[in-house]
This record gives sequence, structure tokens and C-alpha cells, in this order.
Amino acid sequence: MEFVDRLLTCADCGGEFIFTAGEQLFFFDKQFKNDPKRCKPCKFKRASAGRPGAAPGTAAQSRTETRTHCSECGVETTVPFKPTQGRPVLCRQCFQQRQPQAAAAVAVDLVAAASDATTPASVDRAPGQQL
Repeated sequence: MEFVDRLLTCADCGGEFIFTAGEQLFFFDKQFKNDPKRCKPCKFKRASAGRPGAAPGTAAQSRTETRTHCSECGVETTVPFKPTQGRPVLCRQCFQQRQPQAAAAVAVDLVAAASDATTPASVDRAPGQQL
């Protein structure tokens, strides 16, 4: 199938824009059924406005910032979520200090699991007796 540049009219501004052969090929490959309705500037404005029906992920998304105190050091901090009762909230510094400890604990668990997996299950041994 051969594609040729086509002149379309923008649904928002009424201006004409070119629907290139390359764009048509892209639409064909993605199995899009409809031609574009808007020129690129209007499409960008619509996506930036964050209106319903705009392309997902292109609109500026607001994040919830909550002021709270760190459970470890007590410094006031902001977090990108609403803390729940009974769960510790850490500032960035305390969180980063805790990360290597958590990774080391996981590594120890993995090593222990791997050594258990290499022990033959068919060997009978008394409690406390090693191979």
C-alpha cells in the first residue's frame, strides 16, 4: 500500500496541517482506524491542559506531598504519599541508610535458601548432625 501526504483540517483551530506518508504508515502499522483531528500545536496544548480524553501520561500530573516527621531521627520531611497509622515514615537520609541493610538481609536469606537447596533431601541424619 502506498501512502501520499494529505492535507487535513484541525478540529480545534481550523487550520490545515499535513498528514505525512510516514505518519500514515505509522497509523497503519498501529492499526489506528481514524485520521488525526488536530494539528501538532493544538494536540500539544490539549495534552498539556490535562483535559479528559487527552493522551495519558503527557499531562502534568500532580503528586500529593505530605509534611510529617521521620520515625528514626525526628526531622520534619515531606513524602509523596499519605502515611498510614502504625507504619514508619523515613526521611530521605534515613531511608537511604536503611537500604543497604535491607539488601544485605535479602542476600543472607538467598544464600541460606541456596545452601538448603543443595543439601540432598534423601540423606537421613540425626538432628544437629552435619554432612
